[in-house]
Amino acid sequence: MSEENVVYIGNKPVMNYVLAVVTQMNGGVSEVMLKARGRAISRAVDVAEIVRNKFIPEVQLGSIEISTEEIQNAEGSNSNVSAIEIQLNK
Repeated sequence: MSEENVVYIGNKPVMNYVLAVVTQMNGGVSEVMLKARGRAISRAVDVAEIVRNKFIPEVQLGSIEISTEEIQNAEGSNSNVSAIEIQLNK
């Protein structure tokens, strides 16, 4: 999977990410990967469900990977952050 087929989910409104996925799929891309960490995980799930249920019904869920990433914060200590990758296939 190439890097341009990845949508990183952050703090923007859900519809911004839905639009990014729909634009890529309408442009001929057959699979898009949603990646999110921490509190954005629920937003990534929302994006996947909105794309599947409202915009492109033929989209299928591919693999869903969950993991934990260790991040060094400003104080120099490490903290664990959950991460998710959701693959959408057309």
